[in-house]
Amino acid sequence: MSNLELIAKLKNELTALEYTPVGIGNYCAYARQFLEYLASRQIALTAVTPGLVAEYLDAARKERERRWSRALGQTWHSIPRAGIHTLLRLTLGKWPPEPELIGPEATLRHAICSSYEMWLREEKGLADASISALLWEGRHFLEWQLDRCGVDGLVHLSIGDIDRYMDGRAPGLRRRSMKDVAERLRSMLRYLYRVGHVPIDLAPHVVGPLLYAYENVPSILEREQIAVVLKTTKADRSPMGLRDYAMLELLATYGLRSGEIRRLRLDDIDWRGEILRIQHTKTGACSVLPLMPSVGEALLDYLRHGRPRVTLREIFIRVRAPYRPLRDIHAEILRRMWAAGVYPAGKCGPHIFRHARAVELLRGAVSQKMIGDLLGHRSTEATIPYLKLATEDLRAIALDVPGREALS
Repeated sequence: MSNLELIAKLKNELTALEYTPVGIGNYCAYARQFLEYLASRQIALTAVTPGLVAEYLDAARKERERRWSRALGQTWHSIPRAGIHTLLRLTLGKWPPEPELIGPEATLRHAICSSYEMWLREEKGLADASISALLWEGRHFLEWQLDRCGVDGLVHLSIGDIDRYMDGRAPGLRRRSMKDVAERLRSMLRYLYRVGHVPIDLAPHVVGPLLYAYENVPSILEREQIAVVLKTTKADRSPMGLRDYAMLELLATYGLRSGEIRRLRLDDIDWRGEILRIQHTKTGACSVLPLMPSVGEALLDYLRHGRPRVTLREIFIRVRAPYRPLRDIHAEILRRMWAAGVYPAGKCGPHIFRHARAVELLRGAVSQKMIGDLLGHRSTEATIPYLKLATEDLRAIALDVPGREALS
């Protein structure tokens, strides 16, 4: 296929995805320049590697800076790279390609990680986010050990190796993060022992920092702050504003997790029965909740006037092409809080609305069991951390300590 035919195919693909004319023009222009670069070096499109793309972008950046006599912004490469990657996906079917396995160590690591992932998914039944975190740590540990000691590195794995790995991971990490590292490493070590890659179970010898139960108080929004964020966002009638307002209503009303909002589908709303079905990301359980009027109105407004006209069943979609479900809502929620002048102390993001909803229910004398059911907790113990957020309520029920006179 000639370069002209490739660019025409790319243009048709972008048009079908409803890219804007300006976006189509930019993507096609950068893809055409990349094809010319390949032709000048007599490199076939099928031989392109991620390293070659990075090399081209670096050369193109330097050429433009020389021609325009000024430095380009840090994000200049994003549009050229996106256009090139789209062309490569369209032509090669998959991009970026799977990394080439060079050497017996890489082959062994790949085989272990593939079977480990299947075990986590099919036998343990973990959520995708948990699997990704466990896989990353396991892959990192295997790479560290096998690169040091070769394919026999697992057979001779020792407690000293475990200590050295943990010491190498410690710099720059907080106690909570180091505890997570220890738990994920234990999971990989248990699996290696289970399938016979290591002769003894070293998981009990992984020592992480001691954390006390409920030692940290999560951040929380007050009711007045939530009202300000909702009011400010509701005033934005753009497609993005309608979408973000609907997500904020879900957060403020039900205290959903961000993943539960991202995975919400059109089929999960029963408009006639005024019911909302939530698939909880951590437990996999399904909750049936009443569709509150404010939430229903926000969702309907977004679906009618803000959501792109796509065949996707997920409710919340990017406002610009390529139209696909949102991968994360943290940036959107944070931007709306800042626009409303709300800057919570400590960690903030979608989960802060979940904390606030739990506290509001506690103050409303709702039982801990019912709060856990609404939040999608497996047990009532998972709801206990939210109790410490209602500090004013705890002060109100504090016992009077007898004075010296009463004791005498």
